[in-house]
Amino acid sequence: MADAANAATLEQANAVQDAVVQPVELPPDGGFGWVVAGALSLINFFTWGVAASYGVYISHYLATDYFPGATPLDYALIGGLEFGVAMIISPLCTVLTREVGRLGVMLAGTVMFAGGFVAASFAHKTWQLYLSQGVLIGLGLGAIFIPSIQVLPQWFLKRRSLAGGIASAGSGFGGLTFSLATNAMIEQIGLSWALRITGILCLAGNLCGALMIRDRNAQVKPPQLGFATHLLRRYDCLLLLAWAFINLLGYMTILYSLSNYAVQVVGLPQSRASLITAVLNLGTGFGRPAIGLISDYFGRIQVAAVTTFSCAVAVFAIWIPATSFGVLIFFALISGAILGVYWMSVGPLCAEVAGLAEVPSFLSLQWLTTVLPTTFAEVIALYLRRPSKGRWGYLYPQIFAGLSFLVSSLCLFELWRVKNQQKRKEQSQMTQVSR
Repeated sequence: MADAANAATLEQANAVQDAVVQPVELPPDGGFGWVVAGALSLINFFTWGVAASYGVYISHYLATDYFPGATPLDYALIGGLEFGVAMIISPLCTVLTREVGRLGVMLAGTVMFAGGFVAASFAHKTWQLYLSQGVLIGLGLGAIFIPSIQVLPQWFLKRRSLAGGIASAGSGFGGLTFSLATNAMIEQIGLSWALRITGILCLAGNLCGALMIRDRNAQVKPPQLGFATHLLRRYDCLLLLAWAFINLLGYMTILYSLSNYAVQVVGLPQSRASLITAVLNLGTGFGRPAIGLISDYFGRIQVAAVTTFSCAVAVFAIWIPATSFGVLIFFALISGAILGVYWMSVGPLCAEVAGLAEVPSFLSLQWLTTVLPTTFAEVIALYLRRPSKGRWGYLYPQIFAGLSFLVSSLCLFELWRVKNQQKRKEQSQMTQVSR
């Protein structure tokens, strides 16, 4: 066992050394990279966009008692599993991408993702919903997303955040489309057919996106380690991982709670509540490219830190006092633009903090870090609810979300300080050498 462990450690060290020693060709900063960005936007439309519409499903489940005996925590955990399972398989997907190839992993994920919705349409018991709309969709989501997000930083340097914003904007427009369409389909043709049609559309959309993606692994030569322990010994990497963990506690709470808050606290009908979820995703669609453009100009760490802090301000200043449809629409639009800053920034930030060759390995650690918050954040939020308090029934989940954004922003401000300190040290050394 010791020999095997030493061999594995030596193999990992050699892979890292090879990645460092090999000269890396600079990204073309465009060209076919824009096609890749478009393909990723299409994939995000039919993966994260669809997953973001689960708030419509959970609100429908809670309102109709569709699965007798199921509790609100069951529905929250099922939605969390879509994210959590996708993230926990990141080391496996990273290794399979290296050994089998990107396309094979993504095609398998496309089939599982679509199959999860079709299988959920035939579910009649809660455990069946866990396996289909929870686990199977999560497996497909991870197998599509994890191999694909590693590619985009390889194509861009100066425009890296803008490209990431364009790619991740697809999830916003997908969430907008499917939030409205899901509610309409449930009302017109029933829940089962809404799930089946969603699965068929996802199969076609993700297949097209997967076929258009091309990587630059031949030039970059990434080690693609499933669990890069050497990065865990770096303070700057740990700060970025801490930001991910804490930030997503707030993200998941708002994403899945806002629609039900509109119904339970404000007293809106389900159709208007689904419209709030749609506006949230509309803000995401337009906000992410704008944040990407600003990040390339002012600095990626700085903009991500300020944006995360702004999420906390929006929760305390707008969401908590919100008691009307208009205010909720305003909050959804504002928060939608800045809420998912993690998903659009994580690739460029990993490249900036750890280096381009380490992006797949560092992203694998990032996804593992997000397993617990994405799986259990909404469970915690529902547990914190106090329906008996009426108007203030969601106060504790709101405070939980706001504090999550506030604390996570401090991690990025500290990372900003550390990187500035490193730059000053490097400049000082270069000045001494020149003398």
